[in-house]
Amino acid sequence: MTPRRAYITICAACALALLPVAAAWGQSAAGAFSRMGFGARGIAMGNALVADASGNASPYYNPALAPQTMQQQILLSSAFMRFDREMQFVQFATPIQPHAGLAAGLIHAGVSDIDGRDASGYHTQTYSTDEFAFFLAFGARFGSRLTAGLGLQLFRTDLNEGLDPENSIGVDAGLLFDATDRLRVAFAMDDLLARYSWDTSGLYGSEGGATSDRFPLRLRVGASYRFPAYRLQVLAEYESRVSDLEYRVRSMQRIGSVPLEAFEARRATVHEAGFRAGAEYEIAEFLTLRAGLDRMGRALSGQAPSAGFAIDRPIGNLTLRAEYGLLLEPHDAGMLHLVTLRILL
Repeated sequence: MTPRRAYITICAACALALLPVAAAWGQSAAGAFSRMGFGARGIAMGNALVADASGNASPYYNPALAPQTMQQQILLSSAFMRFDREMQFVQFATPIQPHAGLAAGLIHAGVSDIDGRDASGYHTQTYSTDEFAFFLAFGARFGSRLTAGLGLQLFRTDLNEGLDPENSIGVDAGLLFDATDRLRVAFAMDDLLARYSWDTSGLYGSEGGATSDRFPLRLRVGASYRFPAYRLQVLAEYESRVSDLEYRVRSMQRIGSVPLEAFEARRATVHEAGFRAGAEYEIAEFLTLRAGLDRMGRALSGQAPSAGFAIDRPIGNLTLRAEYGLLLEPHDAGMLHLVTLRILL
């Protein structure tokens, strides 16, 4: 290595060491796929939908949104991503008379064509991963201004054929309050109790062991404001995320005259916070424009601007809504394209 390259390497290592640890760990928290958003509409609006005031709100963002569904609807969505990644979304939502609503949905994320190689660099086999999140949300109105909801999430991850798939249960809760006819405020708490528990000793031997990966506890507060004269809705949201992470520290221990490598499990509590914002403008009766900005204020996460549109098309007694979302992913991951078909029954 030349002196110049050695100098650059040392500077890069120092810069990485000085980056905020909380944000770096936050990127590797369990269940990250389930926090990317839901469908073209949500992601196009920066995922700032905890206080959404439209009849198209997904209870994925807040269980208290379930009674806001104006009519039965089915949502089918797929994402087109780089690096052999894929995501699909399915949801069914229905109002329950007189003042309640129910929704069920499924998220699938996966990575294919992962090149497996041995210690010598030779190709061994091709791997793939699959993760699923099923949610069931119920909400009810209490009076003319307050709405509350509860959600149940079932997670499943299958990362390696040498490990059994892991399952977990999470609980969500949310509140909505209509402060005025135009202003709505909301609070949501996500992923209570959710965690993955692994035992990798059968796969990695002495370097493996039992590990518990807890999902971050997410607390979100937000607001939406409608401008009826302009058919415009603007939304903003603040999220506080607390992660209880387990990591392993390698050390050398001497047993008699023989040095042995040992691993010690430790835990750390990490906090990170950020903002997101979005807007939706009905430019015509059949055309709606959307835009948003996610991940504001999170070091290492990178801001994620987004945009999209929706086109309504009645077919007989059904109304079909084609939606498109475009997200600029952080870390030079490229453009994420989402296509959604919403069927209003």
